[in-house]
Amino acid sequence: MGCPENAGELVRFSVAVPEDMLAGFDALIARRGDARNRSEAIRDLMRAALVRENLRTPDEQVIGSLTMIYDHHTGDLTRRLDEVQHDYTDEIVSTMHVHLDHHNCLEILALRGRGARVYELADKLLGLRGVHHGELTCAATGASLDLSA
Repeated sequence: MGCPENAGELVRFSVAVPEDMLAGFDALIARRGDARNRSEAIRDLMRAALVRENLRTPDEQVIGSLTMIYDHHTGDLTRRLDEVQHDYTDEIVSTMHVHLDHHNCLEILALRGRGARVYELADKLLGLRGVHHGELTCAATGASLDLSA
C-alpha cells in the first residue's frame, strides 16, 4: 500500500523510541515482508489509525472493550484512572483487574453507550501517563441488539 501520487510532499520528522523497541519493529518489518522500509511501515500504521478514527460512530449505540496495561506505581495514576472511570459509570458495564507483576496491571473494561461517550472515555484513559498499552475494540450495535434495558 504505497502513497498515492497526490498525497502531497513527504515530510521528515524524528521519533525517539527505546533501542529494543526499534529493533523489535525492524524485525517485525523483516518478518512480515509487507513494507519496503521503516518509513513505509510507519505510514501503514498511521493510515490504519486514521481509518480506525474514521470508523467511529459517535451518534450510535456501541458495545466494546477497552484493554489497558499500566504501571500502577506511576505517580498518582491509579487515582486518575479511578477519577475518570467514576465520570463514566453509565458507560462502564464491568471491569476486570489483573496484577501482572509488582508494577504492571491489566485492566479490561466492558463498555456500552453512545459512541461519543465511549470513545471519549477510552481517549482519556489511554492518554494518561503510565498507561503503556491500550486498545479499544468497539462495534456499533444499531438495531441488532436491544440496549434499552
